[in-house]
Amino acid sequence: MLRFLLVRIASAIPVLIILSVVTFAIIQAPPGDYADFIRSQLMNQGGASFEQADAQAQIYRHEHGLDRPIVVQYFNWIGGILTRGDFGYSMFYNKPVADVVGERLPRTLALALVCHLFASVLGIGFGIWAATRQYSWIDSLLSGISFLGMTVPRFLMALIIVYILVFQLNVSEIGSFYSPQFGGAPWSWDKFVDLVKHVWPVVAIATFGGLAYNMRVMRGNLLDTLNAQYVETARAKGLSGGAVIMRHAVPNALHPLVMYQGVVLPYMLTGEIETAIIFALPTVGPAIVGSMAVGDVYVTATFMMVLSATLIVGNIIADMLLALLDPRVRQQGGIN
Repeated sequence: MLRFLLVRIASAIPVLIILSVVTFAIIQAPPGDYADFIRSQLMNQGGASFEQADAQAQIYRHEHGLDRPIVVQYFNWIGGILTRGDFGYSMFYNKPVADVVGERLPRTLALALVCHLFASVLGIGFGIWAATRQYSWIDSLLSGISFLGMTVPRFLMALIIVYILVFQLNVSEIGSFYSPQFGGAPWSWDKFVDLVKHVWPVVAIATFGGLAYNMRVMRGNLLDTLNAQYVETARAKGLSGGAVIMRHAVPNALHPLVMYQGVVLPYMLTGEIETAIIFALPTVGPAIVGSMAVGDVYVTATFMMVLSATLIVGNIIADMLLALLDPRVRQQGGIN
């Protein structure tokens, strides 16, 4: 298993390098950079003339290397990461990019993992419940919920919830994790409850899509598995219905869902990102949008690389879980 893990990690390195090149090139493709943002700010808010603002923008562009070729900028950025662990300097946030990532990424990952846990447990459970009660009203109800979860856009659900909270329920604390009295307070039960009150819409929306997918796949796979010959043999041997389902059918029906774990973390991250943008939470989503809007290239490129890395890590974890779940995979892959 260790050899398998090392091989997968080694094969992921060239993929990350290619992704870094493509990501940096795409981000730099649109015209304009942060110096142009400074020029517009000086003209619109500082009252400077175009010539004065442009002169200041050119000075800023030269001092920060924004006038260098894209290839040079890329190698300076990637070289800093590999040699010093330096992801660059955020011109918009006026701090190192590592600090921006360190502030926002843990919150985003925590929300994404909570959503993933809820989506997996509830989706698999509801899928088993629907498959064992095929064509009943429970199956129809859960199938309808699954259809809605996979078709309704998450940003639309977020907008609807924001409208209800702000305009119907007069909730004013939107865009933060805590109420003002809990901002710098030590952890306590009251602070945890306050956190849940602020983030439950993001968790609910991101969970809903993953839950719908898990439930739909689990139901379909379990229905196919229940008609397999080895399941019929287990029933013929006198095993109870619950034992047949949980010990023989469910483990084999889980295989596609285990493989799905390779993309579920990026999926949950994007779900959190979409809803966090609507709710203006200080997580990865608003940082990506804000940095792209002003041309803060190093923040955007670093966050996109982090999302790419989560996809690779997710696929490695999925392969490991599948190998642990199914002995046939270990035998075919030569894993001990």
